[in-house]
Amino acid sequence: MSSYSISPKLKSNRVFILQKSELEKRFDPFFYVPELLELEKKVLAKKPKKLRDYVVSVSSGATPKTTESEKYYAEKENGIPFLRVQNLSPTGVLEFDDCKYINEETHKGMLKRSQVSAGDLLVKITGVGRMAIASVAPEGFEGNINQHVCVIKTGSKEISETLAAFLNSDIGERLASRRSAGGTRPALDYPALLSIPIIEDKRILEITNKVIEQKQKNEAEAQKLLLSINNYLLNELGINLPAPPENNLKNRIFTTQINFVTGSRLDPFFHQKQFDVLKNLKAKYPTKRIKEINEEIKTGLPVRKDYRIDDGNYPYYGANGIIGFMDEFTHNGLYLVIGQDGYIGNHYVVEGKFWGSNHNWVMKLKDGYDYNYVKAVLDVLKYDYLITGGVIPKLTKEALESIRIPIPSFDKQKEIANHITDIRQQAQQLKDKTKELLKTASEEIEKILLT
Repeated sequence: MSSYSISPKLKSNRVFILQKSELEKRFDPFFYVPELLELEKKVLAKKPKKLRDYVVSVSSGATPKTTESEKYYAEKENGIPFLRVQNLSPTGVLEFDDCKYINEETHKGMLKRSQVSAGDLLVKITGVGRMAIASVAPEGFEGNINQHVCVIKTGSKEISETLAAFLNSDIGERLASRRSAGGTRPALDYPALLSIPIIEDKRILEITNKVIEQKQKNEAEAQKLLLSINNYLLNELGINLPAPPENNLKNRIFTTQINFVTGSRLDPFFHQKQFDVLKNLKAKYPTKRIKEINEEIKTGLPVRKDYRIDDGNYPYYGANGIIGFMDEFTHNGLYLVIGQDGYIGNHYVVEGKFWGSNHNWVMKLKDGYDYNYVKAVLDVLKYDYLITGGVIPKLTKEALESIRIPIPSFDKQKEIANHITDIRQQAQQLKDKTKELLKTASEEIEKILLT
């Protein structure tokens, strides 16, 4: 037979030959990709320990039913942090921007075995994207995790930070990915996770700490820019919002007139005096309700997770942004997508074809109204008083349409929107610098470990 050849339809770097004697227990091709095999040999030549050598105990959590949210979940103020994959960071520092909270009974009962304490190592073990992202619980921390994360108790915060720095390097990620199994949703079982070879080198943590320090500076500067948006917009519109009251008993007890309550909501939260300014908004421009400026408001359509695909042509918008992709779309054009439940207060201007979920209101504006301007105003004029529901908040269509906003000329709307967009771009550039720093740090770490 003639020499082996590769079909032109196949990528040459994805086709390779393996000797039978090289086969281990696994038979999936990815485990034997030459590049990963070569990396493993280089790492093993350094005579590393395995992750299991640092482990005192390991466990993963579970996700309480969201359909019984009042039984398991809580508000941030009186809840226990419930960590998910999105709370882990390749810097090793936990991120709490998108964090859910459970009640103490769930934390100490149903999820007792997966409690997280200060110094614990948290590792992503399930999900698409980068595998084995690792973070360390900070001082004084108490929390819990879902089933896509595992908590490893190492007995030392320093050990956990060293392990996280290695796992978050490109070398650590490739070693972890090689051991993962599963198709569309890869996962690391405990034997695979604990078999990852670990090269100890204090220089890795030193490099990572420098990235963290610069990241914090960049984020502080970015946050300062984003906070300036509120003052700019309120000044441009001539709106004076009172400072939020202190959360004490004196401010939580108040009286109101019966005629203010008649025909309205009866819950005390809605009638707090701090919301009077928003209900009777005064500005230098005429105000209109959302009902007057929209052409249509419709809810999106639900879709099962297994119908979403990684390489779909159209983004799938949940209440907290893009959460997947689809091969079909529900909307085509320019729209304002508004969180309807769960993540209320999130607004996205979307243009083109996309799938809007049933957790959103999808709004089409009439001519003469700038989408980015309306979004900016909704971002700043908090409408918490219109939200109903307990643990899972809800913004009804009626409530959304009742929101009143100032309406300057179309040219002025665009001027304001463009200025805010410029500020957001500056803030995003600062955040993007962290990605560049991580890439450079990973290259430096690989050079240190493999030479």
